[in-house]
Parts: sequence; C-alpha cells; structure tokens
Amino acid sequence: MAADSTEPQPTGAPPAEGAATTPAGATTTEPPKKFPKGVVLGKDGKPCRSCTSFASWAAQTKSSLKASAAPPPQPKDCPPDVEALGRSTWTLLHSIAATYPPAPTPREQADLTSFMRLFSKLYPCWVCAEDFQRYMEKREVRAQSRDAFGTWLCEAHNEVNRKLGKPEFDCGRWEERWRTGWKDGSCD
Repeated sequence: MAADSTEPQPTGAPPAEGAATTPAGATTTEPPKKFPKGVVLGKDGKPCRSCTSFASWAAQTKSSLKASAAPPPQPKDCPPDVEALGRSTWTLLHSIAATYPPAPTPREQADLTSFMRLFSKLYPCWVCAEDFQRYMEKREVRAQSRDAFGTWLCEAHNEVNRKLGKPEFDCGRWEERWRTGWKDGSCD
C-alpha cells in the first residue's frame, strides 16, 4: 500500500503546462509548480503527504536540500509518510488475519468483508486506496477461514510488492510469519 511517482496523477491535478487554476477556478498563464520526483498529488492537486515518502516531502518543502545529500531521517513525531503508513498497515492487516477465527461465523465473515471494503475507501493514500479497491474488485476477499483470508491478504501484499519492485513472500508461510512465529524459535 505504498505508491511512488510512477502512479497516475489525479484527473483533478493542476492543469496542463502553461495554465494553472486559481482558487476561484479562473485559468492563469502561470506555469504549474514543479515538484520533486516522488511527490504524489492529491485529488485537490496539492502534494499528498500520505502518498509521498518523507524524503520527497522534505525535498518539496525545503528546496535548500541538496540532491546529492542523503535524505534526512523522518522524526518519529511527524505524520507518517507513504512507506511508514504502508508498513504499519500491512502489520495491522496481517495481525487481523492471524487472529481471525479458523472457522468464522457468517456474521464474522460479513464483518471482515465489510471492514476490508470500508478500509480501502478510508485509506489515507488515495492512490493506494484506489489500487486496493481495484484489487478487491478482481479478487474478492476470502473470509471463509483464517487460512483463506491470510492467504488472500498475502497474495494482495505480494501484488503491491511486485508493483514496487520488492521481493514476494512465500504465502505458504504467512501463518508462521504473522501468527505462530518462525519454526527456528527466533520469535520465542
């Protein structure tokens, strides 16, 4: 659930080069503001903090940062960037899968399905949210058991990993990673 600058920009983003929209909606001939690579615009055409990494956010807010310098570490008491948000989100979702009942009632299945649908609509990074909604349209949430949901979620996570160029996880080991701990005892 992380995005980068390769994601499409919203249709409500600033107008094409050579024109900018004023708050009243009038068009001017000012060139659109240029943003550093990695800055994702929100649907309002402004930089989206939840969709942008801290390094890219800092670069667009502090133009004095040198491009060759390593990005500063994000202070712990700042709003999460897209990477921190994604890591925390996956931790929460995999933990929900790990504690989901092995044989849920019909009500528990409906609750989980409803939660996932609402979660995808409320997710702070709009690019990530829409991407996850499209994923769920293609691959319905499997809520009939802990294993079914845990495997479905792992497959969804791997889909995001592929898009971000990250390694995939062996979904046959999701429960060991998120519920029981590694068989080598390193989590005991």
